[in-house]
Amino acid sequence: MTTPTIPVPQDYVRNFERLGYGMFIHWGLYSQLGRGEWVQHNENIPKEEYMKLKDTFTAEAFDADAIARLAKANGMNYIVLTTRHHDGFSLYDTRGLNDYDAPHSPAGRDLVREYVDACNRHDILPLFYHTTLDWHHPDFNNDFPRYLQYLRDSVEILCTQYGRIGGLWFDGNWSKPDADWEEDKLYGLIRKHQPEAIIVNNTGLSALGQTGHPEIDAVTFEQGFPAPLNRAGMDKYVTAEMCYTMNAHWGFGSNDLNYKSSADLIKALAACRKVGANLLLNVGPDAEGGVLPIQQAILEQIGSWIKIFGDAIYEPVPCGGVANQQDFVLSDGRHYYFFIHDLQIHGNAHVTVSGSSAGVRAFSGIREPIEEIRWMDNDEVLDYTADPDHGLFVLQATGYPYGVVTVVRVAKAAIRQ
Repeated sequence: MTTPTIPVPQDYVRNFERLGYGMFIHWGLYSQLGRGEWVQHNENIPKEEYMKLKDTFTAEAFDADAIARLAKANGMNYIVLTTRHHDGFSLYDTRGLNDYDAPHSPAGRDLVREYVDACNRHDILPLFYHTTLDWHHPDFNNDFPRYLQYLRDSVEILCTQYGRIGGLWFDGNWSKPDADWEEDKLYGLIRKHQPEAIIVNNTGLSALGQTGHPEIDAVTFEQGFPAPLNRAGMDKYVTAEMCYTMNAHWGFGSNDLNYKSSADLIKALAACRKVGANLLLNVGPDAEGGVLPIQQAILEQIGSWIKIFGDAIYEPVPCGGVANQQDFVLSDGRHYYFFIHDLQIHGNAHVTVSGSSAGVRAFSGIREPIEEIRWMDNDEVLDYTADPDHGLFVLQATGYPYGVVTVVRVAKAAIRQ
C-alpha cells in the first residue's frame, strides 16, 4: 500500500506560517455601544436605528501608526483588520458601491488606507477581514446572487487600491450553509489581483480546523486550541491559525472586566506553535478607535516573553519530539527548542510558592545528537541523557530563580552537524 504524501507548502504559505503571531482588530460602528460586535443582532436593534451610529463615528483616537508600532514592538508580524463586519459598515472607501463607509461618516477618512500605510512603514503584513454575511445590504436576503456580486466588487476594491496585501480573512458563510456562495468567482478574483494573498474563510466555533474550498490556504480554530493537521494525501499544503480573544468577545466591551491573564495567553501562543499554527490575538479598540491600556499592557507582557524566547517561535517547526504532558519540541534544523511548562521556583522556603515540578522531563522522537542544551533566559547549561538511536531524550530541567517566572520556559539545544 502506498503511503499518502504530504504536500510541500507554497512559499507564501510557508512564509505566513513563519509569522507565528498576529493581531486581530475588531472595530466598527458597534464599538460606540460598548457591548460587543454582535450588538445589533443580539439586541434586535432596528437597522434604521443602528445606521444612525454612522453619524457619530469620528475615529478621533484611531492611530494606525501607533497600533502598528505596538504590534511590532511586541513580536507580532501581521495584523488582520475588520474592513467590514456583519453590520455592513466599511472602514474603507467603497467608491460608489454605497455611502455606508468611513469616508462618508464624521471620520471623513479611508481608515484602511491609513492602516495599510502604517503596516508598510513598520514591516507588518496587512490582512483584511471581510464579512460575507451582511445585516445591512437588502440583497443578502432578497437577491443573493446580486449580493454576491456586490461582495466581489467590494473585495476587488481591497485587492486593487491598497498595493500588496497579505491576505483576505472571510467570515460568514456559516450563516447560509446550504447556499451557493460562488467561491470560485470570489477566490479567482483574489488570485487575479493578489496571487500570493493568504485566503482564509472562517469555519466558526462549530467546525474548528475544517478545510473547505481548494483555494483556502489556512484553516481556523476560533477560540479553541488547534489540533495537528493530518496533511497526508492533501492536494495542497494548508496551514492553521487560532483566532483568540483577550476576554469573552471580539469587539469593545465597556463593562467586560474578564480578561485572560498574560500567562494564559503565553501558553496559548506556545500551544499554537506546538502544532505549527499561528496565534491571531484580538484587540477591540474603543468607540473612537483607541486601544485600551489593559490590552496594551497584556500585549507588552507577551512581548516581554517573546523578547527572551522569540528565536523559538517563528522559524522552528514541529519535529516529532513529544512528551507525556504539555511539554514539546520544535526544530529549525540547527537547534531543538524544548518548551517546558509548570516549573517550580527555587528559593527560601519562607517565601517560595512552588509550581508543579522541576526535575526530569522525558521526550521521544529526538533522533539528532546534540552538542549541549541551555536555558534561553539565563544561558544555564543543563544536564541531559540521550539515546538518538531510539529517539529518547531526558532533560534535567532546573527550576526558576526566585523572582523569575516566564510561564513557558524554553531550552535551546545545538544539533551536532
